[in-house]
Amino acid sequence: MDDNAANLDLMMYLLRHFGHEAEGSSDGLSGFEAAGSGLYDLVLCDVLMPGIDGYEFARRFKADTARFETPLVAVTALAMAGDRERVAAAGFDGYIGKPIEPETFVAQVESYLKVR
Repeated sequence: MDDNAANLDLMMYLLRHFGHEAEGSSDGLSGFEAAGSGLYDLVLCDVLMPGIDGYEFARRFKADTARFETPLVAVTALAMAGDRERVAAAGFDGYIGKPIEPETFVAQVESYLKVR
């Protein structure tokens, strides 16, 4: 999920190009509804989004026992002191900084898939 269409398109393109199935949402609420319609191997979520932000998304997502084990990874430009800790405290399992690096993005995502 990402409210920036260019970022979302790039992530989707890269994931699909490397053989992954991917679906995208442009806001937290529609992303949460989509995530509830099926089981995913991993969810990528921007932190600053309209509707519900990433922190609220994480709280709701991880409260559902059927999805608790699914890795939830923040993809965000937040880079201030304490942001990584706040992301982890919200329930995210990992953090990928923006702007994403096309050369390494898919490998970063796959590292969270291998954890499972």
